[in-house]
Amino acid sequence: MKNYFVAILCLAVLLIVSGCATLYGTAVDERNVRTVAGDTKIKAAILHKFIEDDVVKTFAIDISCYYGHVYLIGEYDAEEQKNRAIKIAENVEGVKGVTTYLLEKKDDDPCGVTDNLAIKAKIKAKLIKDDNIWSTNIDAKVVQCNVVFVGLVESDKEIKQIIAHGKSIGGVRSVKSFLKVAPHYNQ
Repeated sequence: MKNYFVAILCLAVLLIVSGCATLYGTAVDERNVRTVAGDTKIKAAILHKFIEDDVVKTFAIDISCYYGHVYLIGEYDAEEQKNRAIKIAENVEGVKGVTTYLLEKKDDDPCGVTDNLAIKAKIKAKLIKDDNIWSTNIDAKVVQCNVVFVGLVESDKEIKQIIAHGKSIGGVRSVKSFLKVAPHYNQ
């Protein structure tokens, strides 16, 4: 009974904390509330299908979604895993397209989890310090010391500056940008 109570308490705290994060995230997001909700629903549906699938490993592939376009970023063990993840994402209701940055796992790669986390922390610090960039809408993913940016920005100039920040970090092998100018800035 005690374990049941602790589990319920943890779930309640998680819901409260994630609710606050969701409210903040929605308030600073470039998308309107309806679009954020739709993208979140798509991401959750894909994650749910990944969890249920025997081939895809949910923690190896990160999912992002902007205006119905899904980004799968991460690593895979076998081609079957990669292909299955893409097929699952493409078949979720509301998905308008899927873009991938998926690398095959390398057991002997000198770039490990610690290196990826250090690079991500350095990039986030640079983005936060840059007063010309609204870093809340940008996510930097790091896979095998390769930086991948996803998110929404105000201008092409901002995209160039973000890429420059990524390239300025020691140990970064490459920088890939899937950043997009938010539609309301193009009007």
